[in-house]
Amino acid sequence: MYMVSIIFILLLLSIFGALLYYKSKNQRQRMLEKNECPDCGAKKKTFKDMANGVTFESLPIKERVLKSHGCTGVYEIEYSCTSCNLREIHNSLSRGCGV
Repeated sequence: MYMVSIIFILLLLSIFGALLYYKSKNQRQRMLEKNECPDCGAKKKTFKDMANGVTFESLPIKERVLKSHGCTGVYEIEYSCTSCNLREIHNSLSRGCGV
């Protein structure tokens, strides 16, 4: 009886651990997509040139597509932070071909 309950508890712990891992991973990817660094907290900065009235943006997160699997595939994107040199690779669904 004790063995069954221990196996059940270990099963529940592994399921909740996996769910927590994927939630944390998706939350970091959403932050990177919004140009916020999850490690150092750097956010995009906007500057306005008063002479011309032009607004400039300084983005701390740079995106680079590593692999593109076509119109219906998955993109592998490398995010890198310019202020703390963070590098992470995440998968993203295809945005379509624009047809």
